[in-house]
Amino acid sequence: MARLILASASPRRLQLLAQIGIRPDEVIPAEIDETPYLREKPGDYACRVALGKAGAVAAASQQGAGAACFILAADTVVACGRRILPKAEDKDTARQCLALLSGRRHRVYGGIALIAPERKPLLQLVQSIVKFKRLSEKETDEYLESGEWRGKAGGYAIQGLAAAYIPFLRGSYSNIVGLSLPETRNMLYGAGYKNDV
Repeated sequence: MARLILASASPRRLQLLAQIGIRPDEVIPAEIDETPYLREKPGDYACRVALGKAGAVAAASQQGAGAACFILAADTVVACGRRILPKAEDKDTARQCLALLSGRRHRVYGGIALIAPERKPLLQLVQSIVKFKRLSEKETDEYLESGEWRGKAGGYAIQGLAAAYIPFLRGSYSNIVGLSLPETRNMLYGAGYKNDV
């Protein structure tokens, strides 16, 4: 039976898959350049990076002696208009992201890529819309002190404290967390993946 490899370092994606009974046989984080191209649209960027991650892990796995694999990769992009917000690695970046998101709607783009045995790579783009309440300076400071923004696209985690600041969303919640489950499940089983868990 073909194995499933998750090409992601994100513990959230692993948890999301487990939520629907899918447990990868192996997790191999992909090392690729994730710098956006000049004037690249957020959705195009999410798909390109997801496919790049899957391709990098596929190339590495083919060098081994293992059996054919399903390789699943994803990328999550938070965007204000056409502006791609960074993954916040420091407080200043997180504060700038929150200032942009405060009091307005934004989109979360999820690129999902699947490389399956004897098939062309599959690629899907999922979009969700999120609205933040207008954040006070105190709310911003409290959220920054929590530290849960670290490493998160757009500087927030909807599954954490930031949920208190989000009065509206449209589309896939799991996409905002990091991997849209309905589309991922359909892609896997449609490509012939069999879950024996």
